[in-house]
Amino acid sequence: MTDEQEPRIESRPKKSKPGFLAGVREFGIVILAALVLSALVRAFLVQAFYVPSESMQDTLMPNDRIVASKITTHFGGVSRGEVVVFRDPGGWLQAPAPGPDGFRGLIHNALMFVGLLPSDSGNDLVKRVIGVAGDRVVCCDKQQRIVLNGVPLDESYIVQPTNQVEFDVTVPADSVFVMGDNRGNSRDSRFHLDVNSGGVPVGNIVGRAFVVVWPLKRFTTLGIPEIFGNPALQKSSAPAAS
Repeated sequence: MTDEQEPRIESRPKKSKPGFLAGVREFGIVILAALVLSALVRAFLVQAFYVPSESMQDTLMPNDRIVASKITTHFGGVSRGEVVVFRDPGGWLQAPAPGPDGFRGLIHNALMFVGLLPSDSGNDLVKRVIGVAGDRVVCCDKQQRIVLNGVPLDESYIVQPTNQVEFDVTVPADSVFVMGDNRGNSRDSRFHLDVNSGGVPVGNIVGRAFVVVWPLKRFTTLGIPEIFGNPALQKSSAPAAS
């Protein structure tokens, strides 16, 4: 008679839990995907910008953060009355002040590239579109109003200057005529009439600014003033009012 052998206990391999490195790798993939998505959104849909000057006061104030829609401009073009961000056509801006350097500068530029910081490259401007291609823009009538295609504009949103720059231009093809809402403190199309009649090429338009997002107390949308909905403005190159 043989002794009964005890049953062999076989140990099953335990499922290993994800290690620290695997967790780090997954976290890195998520962050990378988020950054790529943010960069794509910035490149094709919307982009945040920093307002450095008083040229659009009181609509926009210094240090405001605004968001511009690129897709709206791409598919819908540029319309009268819109507040737009555009690249310097050449000679409108002074040389930008140097930004942070070294490692800090690299981080700053990287965050700006992916859209986590508003653009402050110093190469962009923000103004309001007064006229589009073919429009006749004149300054000014007896009441010191801008006259667009023969229609005086009652611009309730502007800071009225004491001294006007007089001009009478027809906006060139594929261009827009832009002015700041703070008329006495804005170096806009009026001061560059010797090049393209002051017109900004449509190709330089980055996008339409549609909302102020910071500071929170100034959160507001940027619509088109009602005066630009006047059907009479569609009569291109109409005679100026006196």
